[in-house]
Amino acid sequence: MDYTNKSPEEVLKSVFGYDSFRLLQKDIISNVLAKKDTLAIMPTGGGKSLCYQIPALIFEGITVVVSPLISLMQDQVAALNAAGVKAVFLNSTVEWEDYKDSMNSIRRGETKLLYVAPETLVTSKINDLLHDSRVTVSCITIDEAHCVSEWGHDFRPDYLEISALRSQFKDAVFLALTATATLSVREDIIKNLRLKNPAVLVSSFDRPNIFLDVRQKNRNALDQVVECIRRHRDESGIIYCFSKRQVDELTEKLDKLGYSVLNYHAGLRDEVRADHQTKFIRDQVQIMVATLAFGMGIDKPNVRFVIHYDMPKSLEQYYQEIGRAGRDGLESEALLLYSAGDIHKIRYLFSEAADKERCERLLQGMISYATGRTCRRKLLLSYFGENYEGKNERCCDLCDMGPMPEIDMTIPCQKFMSCIIRTGSRFGAAYVIDVLLGSRNKRILENGHNMVSTWGIGRELDKNQWHELANLLIEKNFVTKYGDYNILMLTNDGLAALKNRDKIMLPFNLPKNASGAAASSDLQAEGTFSPKYRASVGSAGGMMFPKPEKKKPAWSQAARHSEFISESQKTGFVLHKKEVDFGDDDEAKRIQAELKKWRKRKAEEMNVPPYVIFGDKTLNDIAAKKPRTETALFDVHGLGEKKVEKFGAEILEIVGEE
Repeated sequence: MDYTNKSPEEVLKSVFGYDSFRLLQKDIISNVLAKKDTLAIMPTGGGKSLCYQIPALIFEGITVVVSPLISLMQDQVAALNAAGVKAVFLNSTVEWEDYKDSMNSIRRGETKLLYVAPETLVTSKINDLLHDSRVTVSCITIDEAHCVSEWGHDFRPDYLEISALRSQFKDAVFLALTATATLSVREDIIKNLRLKNPAVLVSSFDRPNIFLDVRQKNRNALDQVVECIRRHRDESGIIYCFSKRQVDELTEKLDKLGYSVLNYHAGLRDEVRADHQTKFIRDQVQIMVATLAFGMGIDKPNVRFVIHYDMPKSLEQYYQEIGRAGRDGLESEALLLYSAGDIHKIRYLFSEAADKERCERLLQGMISYATGRTCRRKLLLSYFGENYEGKNERCCDLCDMGPMPEIDMTIPCQKFMSCIIRTGSRFGAAYVIDVLLGSRNKRILENGHNMVSTWGIGRELDKNQWHELANLLIEKNFVTKYGDYNILMLTNDGLAALKNRDKIMLPFNLPKNASGAAASSDLQAEGTFSPKYRASVGSAGGMMFPKPEKKKPAWSQAARHSEFISESQKTGFVLHKKEVDFGDDDEAKRIQAELKKWRKRKAEEMNVPPYVIFGDKTLNDIAAKKPRTETALFDVHGLGEKKVEKFGAEILEIVGEE
């Protein structure tokens, strides 16, 4: 079908079966259609692909999508073809005859989207194809655009070659997409891709459907993993481990316990790794235990839990990986297990890095998140420069426990803020803390900061606790950070509090015998060591974490069925319960069960993942609405014209006549 004269809304409904855009999607699509270069930062699962797929159908010619993820290309092409859109991918996995057929299809103008890897893009075959007189390149989309930046967490030199296309295809609009990009990375993307006066659109990083849970790793961390898996019976999940050995050991243990599980890491043969990923994507195996490289190239929408068996090295990495969960907007869980041993392993890995200071800053951001005392979502979003104002009690494990008692932290706060001033407000938290702890490292001695009055006066707290205090002062707007190196300086509120010697109360667990704000007896009187918030010190190397009273977790089997719907006005994300309660509607339950079986059979026949047929939200919507006619099927979420034409008769047969 020709969509060149259709509006984006018409294409959205007729092809993809959706009634409305998420807020930022419409703005991005409008810019692209106006041929204005655009950089868009949207969360994983936020609907980035529609931002180039819809313009591709409206534009004459072809849209080229550059992606480093071969499996993601395959999934997206399969989903587009199922929706009636002609799309192809060209890479080293494609047989030569199929490769030639795809190129000829592009030359004939039959294909609307071409997916290529950056290394494929620069080959002579693709170069000749795109410069063929019969081919018009209307749009060039760069997915995972942070890979072009050395400041990014996943820099790939091949991405630097993409900029050459700017001068070769002057009439094509460029769209750069990524899920995470700090200000430095955004500037790099614009410069390295040679974007022309681009619109920069930044969505909320919030994923309200993901419950954030952080726990100290027990001696038997397997029990913590199994507890999470049991909360998600018969559901898909990913478990990330630090090393190949850990992956294999944990996979073996879970397999012996009877779980459907496979491993994934670079030590496996390519064909084995590909087979394991395919089985996971197609719901033939429930759990994938993997090293950190897994998951970036999958478009599987029904991953219900992501477990970090070890602490990631940065919040960027953590955010990308938990983004594998709940891409369909249904409620999901991210569990992080951490220990002091994780921190030692990460520091050992970057001990020889060229920029050890940057590595340490990234790690401290991760440590602050794991050991924080306030809302995890608020801490996570603030890291990406976003202010979270939500009040969702199921937001994270800390919010689920309720407010944490505050104690008098005036003296440690005065020490920290004074040290910022004494060192000239020119350094980040790590440097200020080293001065407070009396470090004699070369940089401090060269700057003469071993002679300032605040040198060595902060030994009542350890390094991690000082970082936690720094985060609380930033959150309370006494301190702010700026620039690529997160330099600290006092705000007007901080200067006033220091000058007036104001009392500062913070939700902080101070160890017994700590000097500074109060004696241990006073701290206990304030409730710091109440049963709900006991400090867990020692085994984690000085890190402390609030240990909740024993109570039913917010995401227990019982709580999971309670009403849970909220909306983010910035992303347009609507959070839906993953399990629809049809109550006494036995007919809806029958339809839901039969549709699941039919979808699995149909996916096997077509050799595609089940979600290519349609996702869980569509399945639940059919069961709830019970459409009896083809016309009624168009009111179902996620059913476009091609899918109604292709699957409608079988769906109606399952639903049955009135």
